[in-house]
Amino acid sequence: MITPEQREKLRGWFAGRLPDDLFEELTEVTVDREEITVIGRIAEPRLTEDAPAAEREAALESRVQEFRERTREDRMAVAREAEHRFRRKVSWGVECGGRRALFTHVAAPVMTRLRQPERQVLDTLIAGGVARSRSDALAWCVRLVQRHTDDWLAELRDSLEHVQRVRAQGPDAEPDQGPHPSDEE
Repeated sequence: MITPEQREKLRGWFAGRLPDDLFEELTEVTVDREEITVIGRIAEPRLTEDAPAAEREAALESRVQEFRERTREDRMAVAREAEHRFRRKVSWGVECGGRRALFTHVAAPVMTRLRQPERQVLDTLIAGGVARSRSDALAWCVRLVQRHTDDWLAELRDSLEHVQRVRAQGPDAEPDQGPHPSDEE
């Protein structure tokens, strides 16, 4: 887990490094141990107000695809630099017309030890056609919990950040810790 200050520096680095015309707005930069995900808002396609839903959906899909292809080289250059600097893979996505699309993202393996009742839950999801595999079923469960517990998870993350600040003030803390090696170029 990273501190709020590290998260702000990371977001600031991307805000300063991205070409000015890449996104209308940098909406989100998230980070975990393996990956940094950068999401920006792009312009919606120009349609008449009475455009049918199918036309609107097709226009949004092709706008996202056009952006992805047109900006690939610029995004890859920024990603290479960020991956070297922050030692994490960089993934990209956009928001367009109320829709979010992720281009690529890391699917990190997670070791689990589930007892039979938990495995049966996953197997039921597979049998019901909700998931293709236990891994897919576990990801589905995590998304479901995330959707229904966002407030609780946010409070837990805040608590963890407080614990990190308190630990940093402990007797083993160095008085002036310079920048972390990953902050240096």
